Amino acid sequence: MSSDTDTDEAHATGPGSTGSQATHPRVTEAHTTAARTGEAITTSALHAAATGADTFPGVLREALNRRGLSLERVSERLRVRGITISQATLSSWQRGRSQPERARSLQAVDVLEEILELPAGALRSLLGPRRPRGRTTPPDAEGAALQILGEDSVVEKALGARFRHFNQETSSLMVHDIVRVGETGTLSGISTTNVLRAKRAGADRAIFVLSFDDEAAEPVDIKVTCGRLAEATYLKGLKSLVLEIHFGRELAKLDTTVVSYAVEVSPSETPATHYERWSRTNLHEYLQQVFFHPGALPADCHRYVRDKVGDPPRGRRRIPLSEAHDVHVLTSRCKPGVHGVAWEYGTGGTGGPGASGTGDRPG
Repeated sequence: MSSDTDTDEAHATGPGSTGSQATHPRVTEAHTTAARTGEAITTSALHAAATGADTFPGVLREALNRRGLSLERVSERLRVRGITISQATLSSWQRGRSQPERARSLQAVDVLEEILELPAGALRSLLGPRRPRGRTTPPDAEGAALQILGEDSVVEKALGARFRHFNQETSSLMVHDIVRVGETGTLSGISTTNVLRAKRAGADRAIFVLSFDDEAAEPVDIKVTCGRLAEATYLKGLKSLVLEIHFGRELAKLDTTVVSYAVEVSPSETPATHYERWSRTNLHEYLQQVFFHPGALPADCHRYVRDKVGDPPRGRRRIPLSEAHDVHVLTSRCKPGVHGVAWEYGTGGTGGPGASGTGDRPG
């Protein structure tokens, strides 16, 4: 399951609304796109990520891992050869946030090929055109979403023409996702609280898209505790739920509002193994909690990040299970990308349902 902040994508359900009204609407089923601008949730199975490295950042990361060299050691080896490149710069290169362009940096790339035992030109040949200097226009709502989701995503199909103006009137500041896994190890429900800020005066609604991995997992009940649910359309062909939530008032520019909703999911056929939220903007804070039924406790849990949907996970780190049978990840200054938690079950008796699958994705 995965989700975003300006847009939510998750393996089972998605974002909510603001206000103080609870609703239990009937979910409308449709086979065509429906929605406008808001949050969408998309998911990709943990094992389905592409592993090919055919870009400068990808080849650099792969070579560093193969050689087992830390950025500190690489920086020191460059310094011994008379080239000063900081660890921060090297990190920016391997993450794709910047690329070598100046003469000294290009000289460092040539030396890096030697240090990492790569053929001459293996790195330099992958450098793209020189990036423009100075202030640039930030990507629009559609462009920012495409950077994370890629072309022809489930979210774009679900929103149709409205994807172009996807939640352009608001941005998320804080998001709190609570995911619940049932006794059989399948997703049973998701609840989300989202603090939104108006980018312009007059903003009065947001849209969220929740995507599922398993056709058997469908939304059966929706409850909005902050906001008013105006639309709930389940697109069976896309395994996605579109929610439109009204704030109950028009916001002034920079005004904030809170949207909260919960989605109950029908039992699926395959145990859930991960939950993801994708964000196209910076979040002040993101909190993700996953609660497990006592009869379906995982053997191992870890957090990870993807730069965009379909990228290999990075920054994988194990996280402990609490006495309340939950794990959580709190990220401050959460950068755009895909933020996930994954878990594995044992092969029998004590490790939960004893099977792992692609899981459900609210989205």
